[in-house]
Amino acid sequence: MNAIAPMTVLLMLAAAPVQAQVPQVRPGLSTLDLHRYQADQHRYAMDRLRAQADQREMEVRMSSTEARLNRLRIEAARQPDPVVPPPYRPLRSPEEERTLRLSAKERNRATAAGVGQIDAWLDRQPD
Repeated sequence: MNAIAPMTVLLMLAAAPVQAQVPQVRPGLSTLDLHRYQADQHRYAMDRLRAQADQREMEVRMSSTEARLNRLRIEAARQPDPVVPPPYRPLRSPEEERTLRLSAKERNRATAAGVGQIDAWLDRQPD
């Protein structure tokens, strides 16, 4: 048993530097707890970033809706374009009026003659 005691002392001395190399975030946390803690930190950071992105998206939607409503309000408040009355007929001398009436009568007569031929063709008796 005397040989086991020095071996135990040597193992304890060798284990002390190994234990010192394990990083400790908080007192009492093991190495596995350290990785879980880091994973939790990353998850919380991702959740925070997602919440910020969702908030920004909501703000963009709200601002676009407000811009659309403001544009509609401005368009509704805009004065309508004034109605331009039709231009007055130019004054003509009686000779010009008579010439225009005769030319219109000739145009109507020519149109009626062409339509009459079409009506006669449509009213013909089938053979």
